[in-house]
Amino acid sequence: MSKNTKKKSKGGEASKQLFTGRLEVTRSGMGFVVVAGLDQDIAIRKEKMLTALNGDEVRVEVRANRDNKRPEGEIIEVTRRKQSEFSGRVEVHPHFAFLVPDSERMPVDIYIPLHLLNGARQGDSAMARVVEWTGKTKNPVGEIISVLTNESQNEQAMLGLLVENGFPLTFPDDVLEDAARYPEGVDKQEIKKRKDLRNTLTITIDPVDAKDFDDAISFKALKGGLYEVGVHIADVSHYIAPDSALDKEAYRRATSVYLPDRVSPMLPERLSNELCSLRPNEDKYTFSVIFTIDKQGKVKDHWIGKTVIHSDRRFAYEDVQEIIEGATGDYSKELLLLHGMAQSLRGERFKKGAINFSSQEVRFQLDEHGKPIGIIVKESKAAHQLIEEFMLLANRTIAEYVGGIKFKDKSVPFPYRVHDVPNDDKLKLFTMFAGNFGVRFDLSTPESIARSFNKMLETVQGKPEQHVLEQLGIRTMSKAVYTTDNVGHYGLGFEYYCHFTSPIRRYPDVLVHRILQECLEHNIHPIKHLETQCRHCSDQERRAMDTERAANKYKQVEYMQDYVGDEFDAIISGVATFGFWAETVAHKCEGMVSVTDLSDIDYFEFRESEYAIVGRSTGVRFAMGDKVKVRVAAANLAKRQIDYVLAEATLITGKKRHVAPTRSGKDTKKKSKETKTQTKRKKK
Repeated sequence: MSKNTKKKSKGGEASKQLFTGRLEVTRSGMGFVVVAGLDQDIAIRKEKMLTALNGDEVRVEVRANRDNKRPEGEIIEVTRRKQSEFSGRVEVHPHFAFLVPDSERMPVDIYIPLHLLNGARQGDSAMARVVEWTGKTKNPVGEIISVLTNESQNEQAMLGLLVENGFPLTFPDDVLEDAARYPEGVDKQEIKKRKDLRNTLTITIDPVDAKDFDDAISFKALKGGLYEVGVHIADVSHYIAPDSALDKEAYRRATSVYLPDRVSPMLPERLSNELCSLRPNEDKYTFSVIFTIDKQGKVKDHWIGKTVIHSDRRFAYEDVQEIIEGATGDYSKELLLLHGMAQSLRGERFKKGAINFSSQEVRFQLDEHGKPIGIIVKESKAAHQLIEEFMLLANRTIAEYVGGIKFKDKSVPFPYRVHDVPNDDKLKLFTMFAGNFGVRFDLSTPESIARSFNKMLETVQGKPEQHVLEQLGIRTMSKAVYTTDNVGHYGLGFEYYCHFTSPIRRYPDVLVHRILQECLEHNIHPIKHLETQCRHCSDQERRAMDTERAANKYKQVEYMQDYVGDEFDAIISGVATFGFWAETVAHKCEGMVSVTDLSDIDYFEFRESEYAIVGRSTGVRFAMGDKVKVRVAAANLAKRQIDYVLAEATLITGKKRHVAPTRSGKDTKKKSKETKTQTKRKKK
């Protein structure tokens, strides 16, 4: 994305340069093009943006910068759109129509020819896809792809979030035709090219509501106390030809997006849920790593290659967890052996420097209309760790294998999954804060930092400060990305690592499969512009995460609408100049307590190094990790925002502690009870 060329003036002096990068537009309308390798972003005035929108990949022309100011440029081409579908309101005129977009980031209306209205009428809420937009026309030309007027508020919100972040709602016809071309089942001639494992015990372990089964585990006892454990991954690359319509659409999306009530898949359902999904009692093509391993998880040997499998049983994580905890069930003996191996692999990882951050997942219980009626906080248990450890082992093994192969005396270009060491400034700030809880860090080497993190996590286990130190520790870490420049994976403690195990939902895994097969066949053809593809996949991953966070926030707000006026125990989860965020203990719903609503107590100042706001006169502190009791003041779906006020707080002033009423004073509890009664009546 950082490619640039120079145009020379008649005198031979470089006068202009061309760069390719990603456009970021501020609220004021000013744009900046982010170019990999450039120290400064390129400023773009509003009138110089052509038809580019926020997030688009663009080519920009920059004049020579002689005064060392920020470079300014003009966009001359949009090379790839971030977003081509938009929600809005339909306006129909006698000879044409427009879609007036909901998003402020789409500054012009979309022109809709009458024959492309597809049933939409005046005033309808609808989705439109841009089919043509050149620099010669002010308005893009589009077609209506979906009328939303009769859809629920939830449906409009979820679809809107997807299109806002550039994820299409439908697959083009040529992509669906590509997917429909492949027959059911497996071919006898293709089986002859693969290792046939259909008679080896094979199982899948996934979430209870999963439909796309990427991975399976096989198990076979060998002589001498050894076992054969296979990690089998859906052979998506068998179905997706490079540069086909299917391949281009998969690359464009780069990832599946998981919202509370739906999945926006990277691949059409014909592939993701049918042909590629490793469903039970069906023969399937897979790409496999088969380990020879002992009971203690020591790997003695491995084999990599194409296979065909037959899954004997589909397990949900809950089924396997019950067996691990003592219940009896299908393949109990095999599952317990796999569990023991996984825990040994896990222990060995942490010994070698992996950081043991725990994770919690919030899942919503939804009614038939998609409305949240409950929230479940799920933690990673031994059943999850069983799958996680074997997938990590497979990913590392593949990366080590390809990393050891040379092509023309150089390493084979390969999409590694890397995670750099923590940023020094963030780390110093965090360690100062952790010191308040008696935690000391050795910052002398990356290895000692990792050991310090693990020691901290072990020390604070079960203590009130555990959650805040874990969350801040994670924020201190660098972001994991895809790149051909292998710097290792710091968080996992691996020198080589890649993503091989989820090709149904991640495009980098498809690239890994293709390169791996070429290496196995000794027929390597390096992928052109692989680093650009890696950067695109990393960008799409971030957009998917943003979409998922926004959708979860929407559901949190929707859930809390039934509890306005109610009080909850909460933990301060973030601090800023304008207040602090608090997350309820019971259901992990985060909202803001504004400093404006704390003005009865004191005037508060933000202290970044202490992750706290502190009262100027009283010394009262609100810091990350503090326990507070909050009352739900408002839950705004349009803004996806929950507002809390303090119901009561134990305030620390010097050595004294006292309970201070908030602005609502003595009426707080009374008002809360009244609101609860109203809410219960409303539910009845």
